[in-house]
Amino acid sequence: MYVGKFLVKRTDELKGRVKISGAKNSVLPILAASILSNDECILEEIPNLKDVVVMQELLKALGASVSYEEKTEIIKINGKNINTCEAPYDLIRKMRASFLVMGPLLAKCGKAKISLPGGCAIGSRPIDLHLKGFEALGANIKVDHGYIEASAEKLIGTTIYLDFPSVGATENIMMAATLAEGTTIIENVAEEPEIVDLANFLNSLGANIRGAGTDTIKIQGVTELGHCNHTIIPDRIEAGTFMTATAICGGDVEICNVVPGHLKPMTAKLRECGIVIEENGDSIRVISNREIIPTDIKTLPYPGFPTDMQSQFMSILTMASGTSVVIETVFENRFMHVGELKRMGANIKIEGRSAVVEGVKKLDGAQVKATDLRAGAALILAGMVADGETIIDDIYHVDRGYVKIEEKLRSLGANIERIE
Repeated sequence: MYVGKFLVKRTDELKGRVKISGAKNSVLPILAASILSNDECILEEIPNLKDVVVMQELLKALGASVSYEEKTEIIKINGKNINTCEAPYDLIRKMRASFLVMGPLLAKCGKAKISLPGGCAIGSRPIDLHLKGFEALGANIKVDHGYIEASAEKLIGTTIYLDFPSVGATENIMMAATLAEGTTIIENVAEEPEIVDLANFLNSLGANIRGAGTDTIKIQGVTELGHCNHTIIPDRIEAGTFMTATAICGGDVEICNVVPGHLKPMTAKLRECGIVIEENGDSIRVISNREIIPTDIKTLPYPGFPTDMQSQFMSILTMASGTSVVIETVFENRFMHVGELKRMGANIKIEGRSAVVEGVKKLDGAQVKATDLRAGAALILAGMVADGETIIDDIYHVDRGYVKIEEKLRSLGANIERIE
Protein backbone atom coordinates (compact mmCIF):
# COMPACT_ATOMS: atom_id res chain seq x y z
CA MET A 1 0.00 0.00 0.00
CA TYR A 2 1.05 3.58 -0.59
CA VAL A 3 2.21 5.91 2.18
CA GLY A 4 3.33 9.53 2.44
CA LYS A 5 1.41 12.81 2.25
CA PHE A 6 -0.73 14.55 -0.33
CA LEU A 7 0.47 17.83 -1.80
CA VAL A 8 -2.56 19.63 -3.23
CA LYS A 9 -2.59 22.88 -5.19
CA ARG A 10 -5.38 24.94 -6.66
CA THR A 11 -7.26 23.30 -9.53
CA ASP A 12 -9.14 25.55 -11.96
CA GLU A 13 -11.63 22.91 -13.09
CA LEU A 14 -12.06 19.18 -13.60
CA LYS A 15 -12.82 17.65 -17.00
CA GLY A 16 -13.02 14.13 -18.41
CA ARG A 17 -14.34 10.79 -17.24
CA VAL A 18 -13.52 8.59 -14.27
CA LYS A 19 -14.45 4.99 -13.44
CA ILE A 20 -15.70 4.17 -9.97
CA SER A 21 -14.28 1.12 -8.18
CA GLY A 22 -16.17 -1.65 -6.41
CA ALA A 23 -17.77 -0.64 -3.11
CA LYS A 24 -15.52 -0.93 -0.06
CA ASN A 25 -18.53 -1.26 2.24
CA SER A 26 -19.87 -4.08 0.09
CA VAL A 27 -16.72 -6.09 -0.57
CA LEU A 28 -15.69 -6.38 3.10
CA PRO A 29 -18.83 -8.20 4.35
CA ILE A 30 -18.92 -10.29 1.16
CA LEU A 31 -15.32 -11.38 1.74
CA ALA A 32 -16.27 -12.33 5.30
CA ALA A 33 -19.36 -14.20 4.05
CA SER A 34 -17.30 -16.21 1.57
CA ILE A 35 -15.97 -18.43 4.35
CA LEU A 36 -19.51 -19.79 4.86
CA SER A 37 -19.04 -21.77 1.64
CA ASN A 38 -17.08 -24.99 1.24
CA ASP A 39 -16.50 -24.22 -2.42
CA GLU A 40 -14.72 -21.56 -4.48
CA CYS A 41 -16.15 -18.04 -4.64
CA ILE A 42 -15.02 -15.81 -7.50
CA LEU A 43 -15.52 -12.10 -6.89
CA GLU A 44 -15.04 -9.34 -9.45
CA GLU A 45 -14.54 -5.55 -9.20
CA ILE A 46 -12.49 -5.95 -6.01
CA PRO A 47 -10.84 -2.61 -5.15
CA ASN A 48 -7.18 -2.77 -4.09
CA LEU A 49 -7.70 -1.00 -0.78
CA LYS A 50 -5.85 -1.22 2.51
CA ASP A 51 -8.96 -2.59 4.26
CA VAL A 52 -9.44 -5.23 1.55
CA VAL A 53 -5.84 -6.37 2.01
CA VAL A 54 -6.38 -6.66 5.79
CA MET A 55 -9.54 -8.73 5.23
CA GLN A 56 -7.66 -11.05 2.86
CA GLU A 57 -4.94 -11.53 5.48
CA LEU A 58 -7.60 -12.28 8.09
CA LEU A 59 -9.27 -14.93 5.91
CA LYS A 60 -5.90 -16.55 5.20
CA ALA A 61 -5.14 -16.59 8.94
CA LEU A 62 -8.41 -18.47 9.49
CA GLY A 63 -7.34 -21.09 6.95
CA ALA A 64 -9.13 -19.94 3.80
CA SER A 65 -7.46 -20.09 0.39
CA VAL A 66 -7.28 -16.57 -1.06
CA SER A 67 -5.78 -15.32 -4.33
CA TYR A 68 -6.12 -11.79 -5.69
CA GLU A 69 -5.17 -10.50 -9.12
CA GLU A 70 -4.89 -6.72 -8.98
CA LYS A 71 -4.84 -6.25 -12.77
CA THR A 72 -8.22 -7.95 -13.31
CA GLU A 73 -9.60 -7.01 -9.86
CA ILE A 74 -10.68 -10.63 -9.33
CA ILE A 75 -10.36 -12.53 -6.09
CA LYS A 76 -10.84 -16.28 -5.58
CA ILE A 77 -11.66 -17.60 -2.12
CA ASN A 78 -12.27 -21.09 -0.81
CA GLY A 79 -13.32 -21.45 2.83
CA LYS A 80 -13.37 -25.25 2.86
CA ASN A 81 -10.30 -25.53 5.07
CA ILE A 82 -11.13 -23.00 7.79
CA ASN A 83 -9.10 -24.42 10.69
CA THR A 84 -9.49 -21.93 13.53
CA CYS A 85 -12.34 -20.00 15.08
CA GLU A 86 -10.06 -17.34 16.60
CA ALA A 87 -9.27 -14.21 14.60
CA PRO A 88 -5.77 -12.73 15.20
CA TYR A 89 -5.75 -9.59 17.35
CA ASP A 90 -3.20 -7.80 15.14
CA LEU A 91 -5.61 -7.90 12.19
CA ILE A 92 -8.86 -7.21 14.06
CA ARG A 93 -7.46 -4.05 15.68
CA LYS A 94 -6.63 -2.57 12.26
CA MET A 95 -10.15 -2.51 10.92
CA ARG A 96 -13.61 -2.49 12.42
CA ALA A 97 -15.13 -4.46 9.53
CA SER A 98 -13.00 -7.46 10.50
CA PHE A 99 -15.58 -8.13 13.22
CA LEU A 100 -17.87 -9.27 10.41
CA VAL A 101 -16.19 -12.68 10.39
CA MET A 102 -17.84 -13.48 13.72
CA GLY A 103 -21.24 -14.34 12.24
CA PRO A 104 -19.82 -16.63 9.54
CA LEU A 105 -17.43 -18.35 11.99
CA LEU A 106 -20.23 -18.92 14.50
CA ALA A 107 -22.48 -20.37 11.79
CA LYS A 108 -19.82 -22.57 10.22
CA CYS A 109 -17.72 -23.66 13.19
CA GLY A 110 -20.15 -23.32 16.08
CA LYS A 111 -17.84 -20.90 17.87
CA ALA A 112 -15.81 -17.74 17.38
CA LYS A 113 -13.33 -15.70 19.40
CA ILE A 114 -12.55 -12.16 18.35
CA SER A 115 -11.04 -9.10 20.01
CA LEU A 116 -12.95 -5.86 20.19
CA PRO A 117 -12.58 -4.17 16.76
CA GLY A 118 -10.66 -1.08 15.63
CA GLY A 119 -11.26 1.39 12.76
CA CYS A 120 -11.75 5.13 12.34
CA ALA A 121 -12.32 7.05 15.60
CA ILE A 122 -15.50 8.76 14.40
CA GLY A 123 -17.61 7.90 17.41
CA SER A 124 -19.21 5.11 19.36
CA ARG A 125 -20.15 2.16 17.19
CA PRO A 126 -21.18 -0.45 19.75
CA ILE A 127 -21.35 -4.11 18.80
CA ASP A 128 -24.08 -4.92 21.29
CA LEU A 129 -26.67 -5.28 18.51
CA HIS A 130 -24.50 -7.92 16.84
CA LEU A 131 -24.22 -9.84 20.10
CA LYS A 132 -27.93 -9.57 20.92
CA GLY A 133 -28.67 -11.03 17.50
CA PHE A 134 -26.28 -13.96 18.03
CA GLU A 135 -27.81 -14.61 21.47
CA ALA A 136 -31.30 -14.60 19.99
CA LEU A 137 -30.13 -17.27 17.54
CA GLY A 138 -29.02 -19.41 20.48
CA ALA A 139 -25.37 -18.48 20.97
CA ASN A 140 -23.69 -18.10 24.35
CA ILE A 141 -21.70 -14.86 24.54
CA LYS A 142 -18.75 -14.24 26.84
CA VAL A 143 -16.82 -10.95 26.98
CA ASP A 144 -13.50 -11.09 28.81
CA HIS A 145 -10.26 -9.05 28.70
CA GLY A 146 -11.09 -7.34 25.42
CA TYR A 147 -12.16 -10.55 23.69
CA ILE A 148 -15.61 -11.76 22.70
CA GLU A 149 -16.34 -15.48 22.56
CA ALA A 150 -19.50 -16.89 21.03
CA SER A 151 -20.49 -20.53 20.92
CA ALA A 152 -23.54 -22.56 19.96
CA GLU A 153 -24.17 -26.24 19.38
CA LYS A 154 -26.81 -25.17 16.91
CA LEU A 155 -28.18 -21.81 15.74
CA ILE A 156 -31.97 -21.73 15.68
CA GLY A 157 -33.99 -19.26 13.60
CA THR A 158 -36.03 -16.67 15.46
CA THR A 159 -37.41 -13.13 15.18
CA ILE A 160 -34.91 -10.35 15.96
CA TYR A 161 -35.70 -6.64 16.26
CA LEU A 162 -32.79 -4.22 15.95
CA ASP A 163 -32.99 -1.14 18.21
CA PHE A 164 -31.20 0.80 15.46
CA PRO A 165 -30.84 -0.13 11.75
CA SER A 166 -27.14 -0.89 12.11
CA VAL A 167 -25.46 -1.92 8.85
CA GLY A 168 -22.85 -4.10 10.54
CA ALA A 169 -25.33 -5.83 12.84
CA THR A 170 -27.71 -6.48 9.95
CA GLU A 171 -24.87 -8.07 7.94
CA ASN A 172 -23.41 -10.13 10.78
CA ILE A 173 -26.77 -11.52 11.93
CA MET A 174 -27.86 -12.21 8.35
CA MET A 175 -24.68 -14.22 7.70
CA ALA A 176 -25.05 -16.19 10.93
CA ALA A 177 -28.73 -16.96 10.20
CA THR A 178 -27.96 -18.26 6.69
CA LEU A 179 -26.94 -21.67 8.08
CA ALA A 180 -29.27 -21.62 11.12
CA GLU A 181 -32.04 -24.15 11.50
CA GLY A 182 -35.48 -22.81 10.55
CA THR A 183 -36.59 -19.28 9.72
CA THR A 184 -35.03 -16.04 10.97
CA ILE A 185 -36.82 -12.71 10.63
CA ILE A 186 -34.75 -9.56 11.29
CA GLU A 187 -36.81 -6.39 11.74
CA ASN A 188 -35.78 -2.72 11.60
CA VAL A 189 -32.72 -3.65 9.54
CA ALA A 190 -30.42 -1.39 7.52
CA GLU A 191 -31.59 -0.88 3.92
CA GLU A 192 -28.29 0.15 2.31
CA PRO A 193 -27.42 -1.09 -1.20
CA GLU A 194 -24.48 -2.94 0.35
CA ILE A 195 -26.95 -5.05 2.35
CA VAL A 196 -28.72 -5.99 -0.89
CA ASP A 197 -25.39 -6.86 -2.50
CA LEU A 198 -24.49 -9.17 0.40
CA ALA A 199 -27.89 -10.88 0.22
CA ASN A 200 -27.53 -11.34 -3.54
CA PHE A 201 -24.10 -12.89 -3.03
CA LEU A 202 -25.35 -15.29 -0.35
CA ASN A 203 -28.36 -16.25 -2.48
CA SER A 204 -25.97 -16.98 -5.37
CA LEU A 205 -24.23 -19.44 -3.03
CA GLY A 206 -27.54 -21.15 -2.29
CA ALA A 207 -28.90 -19.16 0.67
CA ASN A 208 -32.59 -18.27 0.94
CA ILE A 209 -32.81 -14.59 1.85
CA ARG A 210 -35.74 -12.28 1.04
CA GLY A 211 -36.46 -8.64 1.82
CA ALA A 212 -32.96 -7.13 1.63
CA GLY A 213 -33.39 -3.44 0.84
CA THR A 214 -36.53 -3.21 2.99
CA ASP A 215 -36.82 -2.89 6.78
CA THR A 216 -37.45 -6.62 7.28
CA ILE A 217 -35.28 -9.50 6.10
CA LYS A 218 -36.49 -13.11 6.15
CA ILE A 219 -33.94 -15.95 6.03
CA GLN A 220 -34.77 -19.60 5.60
CA GLY A 221 -31.77 -21.53 6.86
CA VAL A 222 -29.96 -23.97 4.57
CA THR A 223 -27.51 -26.76 5.39
CA GLU A 224 -24.67 -25.72 3.10
CA LEU A 225 -23.55 -23.14 0.57
CA GLY A 226 -21.79 -23.75 -2.74
CA HIS A 227 -19.94 -21.97 -5.56
CA CYS A 228 -20.69 -18.65 -7.25
CA ASN A 229 -19.36 -15.79 -9.37
CA HIS A 230 -20.34 -12.35 -8.12
CA THR A 231 -19.58 -8.78 -9.18
CA ILE A 232 -19.37 -6.14 -6.42
CA ILE A 233 -21.61 -3.09 -6.82
CA PRO A 234 -19.98 0.32 -7.53
CA ASP A 235 -18.87 2.43 -4.57
CA ARG A 236 -21.53 5.12 -4.09
CA ILE A 237 -19.34 7.04 -1.64
CA GLU A 238 -16.42 7.21 -4.07
CA ALA A 239 -18.89 8.34 -6.75
CA GLY A 240 -20.28 10.98 -4.39
CA THR A 241 -16.76 12.18 -3.63
CA PHE A 242 -16.04 12.76 -7.34
CA MET A 243 -19.43 14.47 -7.70
CA THR A 244 -18.54 16.88 -4.89
CA ALA A 245 -15.01 17.37 -6.26
CA THR A 246 -16.47 18.51 -9.58
CA ALA A 247 -18.98 20.72 -7.79
CA ILE A 248 -16.36 22.57 -5.76
CA CYS A 249 -13.70 22.85 -8.48
CA GLY A 250 -16.07 23.50 -11.35
CA GLY A 251 -15.95 21.70 -14.68
CA ASP A 252 -17.64 18.87 -16.54
CA VAL A 253 -17.01 15.26 -15.48
CA GLU A 254 -18.58 11.97 -16.50
CA ILE A 255 -18.56 9.47 -13.63
CA CYS A 256 -18.81 5.91 -14.96
CA ASN A 257 -19.73 2.58 -13.37
CA VAL A 258 -22.36 3.91 -10.97
CA VAL A 259 -25.93 3.04 -10.01
CA PRO A 260 -27.70 6.44 -10.17
CA GLY A 261 -30.42 5.23 -7.81
CA HIS A 262 -27.81 4.73 -5.08
CA LEU A 263 -26.73 8.37 -5.44
CA LYS A 264 -30.13 10.06 -5.07
CA PRO A 265 -29.43 11.79 -1.71
CA MET A 266 -26.20 13.35 -3.04
CA THR A 267 -27.74 14.18 -6.42
CA ALA A 268 -30.67 15.96 -4.78
CA LYS A 269 -28.46 18.08 -2.52
CA LEU A 270 -26.01 18.99 -5.29
CA ARG A 271 -28.92 20.13 -7.45
CA GLU A 272 -30.09 22.29 -4.54
CA CYS A 273 -26.60 23.81 -4.58
CA GLY A 274 -27.02 24.73 -8.24
CA ILE A 275 -24.99 21.87 -9.72
CA VAL A 276 -26.19 20.25 -12.94
CA ILE A 277 -26.49 16.45 -12.74
CA GLU A 278 -27.37 14.34 -15.78
CA GLU A 279 -28.08 10.60 -15.38
CA ASN A 280 -27.38 8.23 -18.25
CA GLY A 281 -27.65 4.49 -17.61
CA ASP A 282 -24.63 3.46 -15.54
CA SER A 283 -22.97 6.88 -15.61
CA ILE A 284 -23.73 10.41 -14.47
CA ARG A 285 -22.43 13.75 -15.70
CA VAL A 286 -21.69 16.59 -13.29
CA ILE A 287 -21.43 20.19 -14.54
CA SER A 288 -20.48 23.05 -12.24
CA ASN A 289 -19.56 26.74 -12.61
CA ARG A 290 -18.28 26.88 -9.00
CA GLU A 291 -21.16 29.03 -7.83
CA ILE A 292 -22.45 27.14 -4.79
CA ILE A 293 -25.90 27.90 -3.36
CA PRO A 294 -26.04 27.22 0.42
CA THR A 295 -28.22 24.36 1.65
CA ASP A 296 -28.78 22.27 4.77
CA ILE A 297 -28.07 18.58 5.17
CA LYS A 298 -28.95 16.03 7.81
CA THR A 299 -27.30 12.62 7.84
CA LEU A 300 -29.60 9.62 8.18
CA PRO A 301 -29.53 5.88 7.52
CA TYR A 302 -30.14 4.93 3.88
CA PRO A 303 -32.02 6.17 1.88
CA GLY A 304 -31.21 9.39 3.75
CA PHE A 305 -28.09 11.49 3.21
CA PRO A 306 -25.07 9.26 4.03
CA THR A 307 -22.85 10.12 6.96
CA ASP A 308 -19.91 9.01 4.80
CA MET A 309 -20.54 12.05 2.53
CA GLN A 310 -21.01 14.64 5.28
CA SER A 311 -17.35 15.71 5.44
CA GLN A 312 -16.97 16.13 1.66
CA PHE A 313 -20.21 18.05 1.40
CA MET A 314 -19.12 20.39 4.18
CA SER A 315 -16.07 21.30 2.08
CA ILE A 316 -18.41 22.45 -0.68
CA LEU A 317 -20.53 24.49 1.73
CA THR A 318 -17.45 26.38 3.00
CA MET A 319 -17.43 28.06 -0.44
CA ALA A 320 -21.19 28.64 -0.70
CA SER A 321 -22.70 32.12 -0.99
CA GLY A 322 -24.37 32.13 2.41
CA THR A 323 -25.07 30.06 5.51
CA SER A 324 -25.65 26.30 5.63
CA VAL A 325 -26.38 23.92 8.49
CA VAL A 326 -25.04 20.36 8.69
CA ILE A 327 -26.66 18.01 11.23
CA GLU A 328 -24.90 14.73 12.01
CA THR A 329 -27.27 12.14 13.51
CA VAL A 330 -25.33 8.91 12.92
CA PHE A 331 -21.90 9.36 14.57
CA GLU A 332 -21.40 11.79 17.45
CA ASN A 333 -17.72 12.45 16.70
CA ARG A 334 -17.80 13.05 12.95
CA PHE A 335 -16.87 16.73 12.99
CA MET A 336 -13.14 16.17 13.55
CA HIS A 337 -12.44 17.57 10.07
CA VAL A 338 -13.92 20.94 11.08
CA GLY A 339 -10.79 22.02 12.93
CA GLU A 340 -8.66 21.20 9.89
CA LEU A 341 -10.98 23.10 7.51
CA LYS A 342 -10.86 26.10 9.86
CA ARG A 343 -7.05 26.05 9.59
CA MET A 344 -7.63 26.68 5.89
CA GLY A 345 -9.89 29.64 6.57
CA ALA A 346 -13.33 28.03 6.71
CA ASN A 347 -15.94 29.68 8.94
CA ILE A 348 -17.65 26.83 10.80
CA LYS A 349 -19.19 26.76 14.27
CA ILE A 350 -20.17 23.53 15.98
CA GLU A 351 -23.22 23.43 18.23
CA GLY A 352 -23.67 19.90 19.54
CA ARG A 353 -24.46 17.67 16.58
CA SER A 354 -24.91 20.65 14.26
CA ALA A 355 -22.34 22.66 12.35
CA VAL A 356 -23.17 26.12 11.04
CA VAL A 357 -21.14 26.80 7.91
CA GLU A 358 -20.77 30.40 6.74
CA GLY A 359 -19.44 30.51 3.19
CA VAL A 360 -16.15 32.36 2.64
CA LYS A 361 -14.65 34.01 -0.44
CA LYS A 362 -11.53 31.86 -0.39
CA LEU A 363 -9.61 29.16 1.44
CA ASP A 364 -5.86 29.17 2.03
CA GLY A 365 -3.51 26.22 1.77
CA ALA A 366 -2.24 24.84 5.07
CA GLN A 367 -0.63 21.83 6.71
CA VAL A 368 -3.51 19.61 7.81
CA LYS A 369 -4.11 15.97 8.67
CA ALA A 370 -6.73 13.41 7.74
CA THR A 371 -8.41 12.59 11.04
CA ASP A 372 -10.37 9.78 9.39
CA LEU A 373 -11.11 8.34 5.96
CA ARG A 374 -13.82 10.73 4.76
CA ALA A 375 -12.22 13.72 6.47
CA GLY A 376 -9.16 13.06 4.31
CA ALA A 377 -11.30 13.24 1.17
CA ALA A 378 -12.86 16.50 2.40
CA LEU A 379 -9.42 18.06 2.87
CA ILE A 380 -8.40 17.06 -0.65
CA LEU A 381 -11.47 18.88 -2.00
CA ALA A 382 -10.70 21.97 0.08
CA GLY A 383 -7.07 21.89 -1.02
CA MET A 384 -8.10 21.88 -4.70
CA VAL A 385 -9.81 25.28 -4.33
CA ALA A 386 -7.45 26.84 -1.77
CA ASP A 387 -4.81 29.42 -2.59
CA GLY A 388 -1.26 28.13 -2.21
CA GLU A 389 -0.25 24.63 -1.17
CA THR A 390 -2.07 22.21 1.10
CA ILE A 391 -0.15 19.31 2.62
CA ILE A 392 -2.32 16.52 4.04
CA ASP A 393 -0.78 14.12 6.53
CA ASP A 394 -2.02 10.76 7.89
CA ILE A 395 -3.33 9.81 4.44
CA TYR A 396 -3.24 6.11 5.31
CA HIS A 397 -6.85 6.78 6.31
CA VAL A 398 -7.65 7.80 2.73
CA ASP A 399 -6.03 4.67 1.32
CA ARG A 400 -8.49 2.61 3.35
CA GLY A 401 -11.37 3.74 1.15
CA TYR A 402 -10.14 5.14 -2.18
CA VAL A 403 -8.20 3.37 -4.92
CA LYS A 404 -5.38 5.66 -6.12
CA ILE A 405 -7.52 8.74 -5.56
CA GLU A 406 -4.71 11.12 -6.53
CA GLU A 407 -4.23 9.37 -9.90
CA LYS A 408 -7.93 9.45 -10.68
CA LEU A 409 -8.15 13.14 -9.76
CA ARG A 410 -5.03 13.97 -11.80
CA SER A 411 -6.60 12.30 -14.84
CA LEU A 412 -9.36 14.92 -14.54
CA GLY A 413 -6.90 17.81 -14.27
CA ALA A 414 -6.45 18.08 -10.50
CA ASN A 415 -3.16 19.35 -9.11
CA ILE A 416 -2.42 16.67 -6.52
CA GLU A 417 0.51 14.37 -5.87
CA ARG A 418 1.70 11.93 -3.24
CA ILE A 419 4.98 12.95 -1.62
CA GLU A 420 7.25 11.32 0.94
